[in-house]
Order: sequence, then structure tokens, then C-alpha cells
Amino acid sequence: MTSSSTYKYGQALILLHWLMFLLFVFVYAAIEFRVFFDKGMPEREFMKALHFMFGLLVLLLVLLRLVARRLSPRLPPDSSKGWSKFFHIGSQAAHWALYAFMLGMPLMGWMVLSAAGKPIPFFGLVMPALMGPDEVLSKQLKSLHETVGSIGYVLIGLHVLAAFFHQFVLKDHLMARMRLR
Repeated sequence: MTSSSTYKYGQALILLHWLMFLLFVFVYAAIEFRVFFDKGMPEREFMKALHFMFGLLVLLLVLLRLVARRLSPRLPPDSSKGWSKFFHIGSQAAHWALYAFMLGMPLMGWMVLSAAGKPIPFFGLVMPALMGPDEVLSKQLKSLHETVGSIGYVLIGLHVLAAFFHQFVLKDHLMARMRLR
């Protein structure tokens, strides 16, 4: 039986984790940096296009990540009680919230552009619209997308804090287990 401190993640999961970390940096940086340019400027539109493209790439990679997660060896079921069980349940809920975020946000962005009747860029391709134009729905979805995007900062922050908790409080060598070999 493998304990959590000796469990090693598969290389595919580790690689996808760090690749997605970089993509999240690009997704958030692109949408945050767009404000340095006036509305209608080509640079602002380019930053928004980067945001959409990197967001769609997150969608593709999270699908791969879910497959890799399913095919990877797993830790034995946690039989702990009390606080440890509480942390385990919280960890599972947080991970699934992150997966829902990584699946839902790119799809929602795709729907925002579709409802706005705008092209959906993807590295030289134009993705098909998911729905017909609907200005009211587009504005509602855009507002929801922005709100959930702000919640994403919290989810990512909690994920980082949990990693530090594992590394420095539980001392279970999480950082070593997540290092590319």
C-alpha cells in the first residue's frame, strides 16, 4: 500500500499540470493586459484573441488531463478519521471545482463569442459557433464569465495555499512528487 508521501504522480499528469499552469498565466495575463490599450485598438483585440485561444487550449488539455488522471495509478482510499478525513473531502471538492472551472470557463467564453456573433479564433482556425447570435444572452454570459473568472483567482490561490500546506505543514514532499523528472 502506498502512502501519500511516497506516491508519485505519472509524468503525463505532472507535465499537463505545469503546462496548464503556464496556460493559466497566459489566459489571465492576456485579459488583464488588454486594458493597457484603448477599445478598438488592434493590440487590445490581439490580447482578447490570445485570451480566447489560450482558454480553448485549456479546454483541450483538461480533457487530456482527465483521461490521464483516469488512467494513472491512484492513492489507496483514505481511511482516516476526523480532521484528516475533513481535509481529504475538502481536497477532492477543490480539485473537482478546479476541473469544473477549467471545463466551464472556455465553453462559456466560446458561448459568449457565439452569442455575440463574433468569430472564435483558435491559432489560425475559426471555431464554429455554439449558438446563434443573441445580444442579450451574450451580455449575460459575458458578465457571468467575468464573475467566474474572478472566482478562478480564488480557486487557484486556494490550490497554491494547499500545496504549501502539504509541503510545509504536512511535510509530505508534495513539491518533489510534482516535479518533472
